[in-house]
Amino acid sequence: MIRLTGITRTFQMGDQAVHALDAVDLSIESGEYVSIMGPSGSGKSTLLNIIGLLDRPDSGDYALDYRPITDLSETEQAQIRREKIGFVFQSFHLIPRLTAAENIALPLVLSGIPPNQRRHRVNTALQDFELTHRANHRPSELSGGQRQRVAIARATIMQPGIILADEPTGNLDHQIGAEVMMLLENLQDRGTTLIVVTHDRELGARAHRQIGMRDGKVLTDRRNDTD
Repeated sequence: MIRLTGITRTFQMGDQAVHALDAVDLSIESGEYVSIMGPSGSGKSTLLNIIGLLDRPDSGDYALDYRPITDLSETEQAQIRREKIGFVFQSFHLIPRLTAAENIALPLVLSGIPPNQRRHRVNTALQDFELTHRANHRPSELSGGQRQRVAIARATIMQPGIILADEPTGNLDHQIGAEVMMLLENLQDRGTTLIVVTHDRELGARAHRQIGMRDGKVLTDRRNDTD
């Protein structure tokens, strides 16, 4: 479970303070499929970064699986992030010099998983995401859809309970984007919490719950009819 209480985040732009998040209260249950929507500057990506422990709030409390984590050290937060959270970004964020297999294996390497276990888990992921024939290709040799598949495989290789996706189809055409969303939604069907940030109404409507933001505030929070 994710619980945010009174979360604020302010950035200084020259002599002007920009309130990216303004006393946000939000709870997300384990296994939910949530979209966070709003125009540019609404605070949705800042909110995702705080949920993902990539940024810290200026004030407020954040509890993950009933554990308060706002005041944990960076090392402690990094461990939680590595074990519990996977990230999928619009720009893929793959390492250019590494092959598809090496990019997928990276979280396992950072976590100290032994090489023989890494090989087995990476090979399974390559099969699951239909990437076996591209295992030894670098990102520049992959299509956009293949790069996003590699990014999703990397995000899920540690079997995290939460997947955070920031505009995951933004660099893909409609058909490939739909295929990528089906991959993410299949993970959610198996119990993963899926949180998608998007400004695309069609993409946001796929989620079971839709949160609308503007000017750093949560303005709407409704359930979508998925029957």
